[in-house]
Amino acid sequence: MSRRSPWLWLAGFLAYAFLYAPLVIVVAYSFNDSRLNAEWVGFTLSWYEKLFGNEKMLKAAWNSLVIGLTASAVSTVLGTMAGYAMYRYKMRLLPVLVLAPIAIPEILMGVSLLIFFVMLNITLGMVSIVLSHIAFCVGFVAIVVRSRLAGMDESLTEAARDLGATPWQAFRLVTLPLIMPGVVAGALMAFTLSIDDFVITFFTAGVGSSTLPLQIYTMVKIAVTPEVNAVSTLLMLLTLALILIASRLSPGALRSQ
Repeated sequence: MSRRSPWLWLAGFLAYAFLYAPLVIVVAYSFNDSRLNAEWVGFTLSWYEKLFGNEKMLKAAWNSLVIGLTASAVSTVLGTMAGYAMYRYKMRLLPVLVLAPIAIPEILMGVSLLIFFVMLNITLGMVSIVLSHIAFCVGFVAIVVRSRLAGMDESLTEAARDLGATPWQAFRLVTLPLIMPGVVAGALMAFTLSIDDFVITFFTAGVGSSTLPLQIYTMVKIAVTPEVNAVSTLLMLLTLALILIASRLSPGALRSQ
């Protein structure tokens, strides 16, 4: 095995430092005993106490939780159906329709959904946010489920059919239990994408329907206080935990095409 160049190691280190150093700083300064982030003063947990006493932040977190759970539940059902259809039926148009929201830039999708809701005279609020999140989460769930189906032994389903099971019984009793880790991984990924989304939510949210990312943006416009660092740290930990769980349940989910 050829020895790697030290310059390659240096380039890799600098690249990862550029990516992760800001995240480490955000976490560290969430414990800084100073309202200004100019310098480190001392360790404190007071910013987390103030965070959990902030009514606007708690309401935004509750809105994000409700939206994330609803959007992930619906998109999991639709995405599982879409992934199964893409695997079972080799139609050229279906993958384009399912995966297009993934390829479209978020700002374009946000503007398109806003125009769509205005044309249908749908009041912007929690409902419009949920519908928007479902629209772009379905494709991600479909990718994960299709990947799981591709690694499944098809002879098991065929054996169930030979033993007299109907197509629905074969799917419910054989296929679905086998792909359930992929379905759960897709649901976790959809929840993560929904609770973290800012761009699409920014265009489709109405008055009084602020989510956690929108509330953080509102606070950042004034100043980046340790309280913002605290909520960013908690959101980061939640996102990483869900991604790790999803990757353990379906190892190929994050690299599927």
